[in-house]
Amino acid sequence: MSDQADTPNMDLSEPLRRALGERYLTYALSTIMHRALPDARDGLKPVHRRILFAMRELRLSSSGGFRKSAKISGDVMGNYHP
Repeated sequence: MSDQADTPNMDLSEPLRRALGERYLTYALSTIMHRALPDARDGLKPVHRRILFAMRELRLSSSGGFRKSAKISGDVMGNYHP
């Protein structure tokens, strides 16, 4: 039993370099499609949508009072960041 654990498994179906390249490409494309490109419905990225939603919940508007951006970004990071 211990002899089997010591011998390395040389039967790899694909080289490590190709496997890592394919998986990184899949991850990169997923990130670009879901985070970096604006949505066609409203032109907003997910992060911008979260910021506007947090500002709406804080009842901020152009006619309202001043609020530091750190408050808004802190609320977004604390409440809505995945």
